[in-house]
Amino acid sequence: MIAVIGAFGGLLAAGAAWANDKVVLGTNWLAQGGHGGFYQAVADGTYEKFGLDVEIQPGGPQVNNRPMLAAGRLDFLIAGNLLLSFDNVRNGIPTKVVAAIYQKDPQALMAHKGKYEDFAALAQAPAVLMGKDGQFSFWQWMVASKGFRDEQLRPYGYNLAQFLGDETMVQQAYGTAEPLYAKAEGAEVDTFLLADQGWSTYGATIETRQDLIDENPDLVQRFVDASIEGWYNYLYGDRSAAYDAIIAANPEMTVEKLDAEMAQFEALDIIDSGDAEKKGIGALDEARIEAFHDLAVEAGIIEAGSVDLSMVADSAFVNRGTGLEIREKLRGE
Repeated sequence: MIAVIGAFGGLLAAGAAWANDKVVLGTNWLAQGGHGGFYQAVADGTYEKFGLDVEIQPGGPQVNNRPMLAAGRLDFLIAGNLLLSFDNVRNGIPTKVVAAIYQKDPQALMAHKGKYEDFAALAQAPAVLMGKDGQFSFWQWMVASKGFRDEQLRPYGYNLAQFLGDETMVQQAYGTAEPLYAKAEGAEVDTFLLADQGWSTYGATIETRQDLIDENPDLVQRFVDASIEGWYNYLYGDRSAAYDAIIAANPEMTVEKLDAEMAQFEALDIIDSGDAEKKGIGALDEARIEAFHDLAVEAGIIEAGSVDLSMVADSAFVNRGTGLEIREKLRGE
């Protein structure tokens, strides 16, 4: 039997079918526009082109995908921000960030439109609604460096009723979610992205296990490259197939909701911005990771010396300009 070399270096018998590598990707929430590039890469065949058979396993209110990565049930995980990665390192969990889809964390503060002149003025608001995760992360930074006071803090139960009933109220918001929910209730708002005020973590990081990096770096590279291409096609091309896949996975979504969410991503300049403009979506800067670590230490969010920064991320799979030609073509540049 004659053997031939497959598209990605694999040895195939003549006439044999190419068996794509099975990969399971976990997300951090229910299917939504903010996961669109991954659904795009499934729907338009990009993962298949890279020799991958990718299953997307959504997270959600009753699903915690995070421990599934370390347990080997997932191969890749869409995480939230770098604090979660720092926490893994502190706890000896052998995972690493290999790409960052969001150059800006979408965490924000939201206020009734025109009520406060700028972000600094929010520090004088009588009350700020904040969830528990926020209280133990960016709220500490806001108190330490932005003039906010613990006396302002009120618990946020992920219901807009308090905010809608009080025009002086300020609340935590995910920049592509709560502002849209408020608008649907007839409230115009101002959205103040924390990233624009110095909260410099990445968002929607892609994590994988260290053993997969060590044993199969080619698979990691193919998954990262295919995901990046999926994101460019999603942002600048025809999203309809990705929308169909997202709605199938989460029937609460609609085309109108997804369009509004993606318009918000664009308005807030979250994905194709910063280093991604020249290095490609997914870009990572180790100096930036170190600077965010120092910010977290100074704000009292983590203890000095508790995180080995060499174990947080591996930038070898990104910063190559992957997909920039797709953006140029789809934009007509």
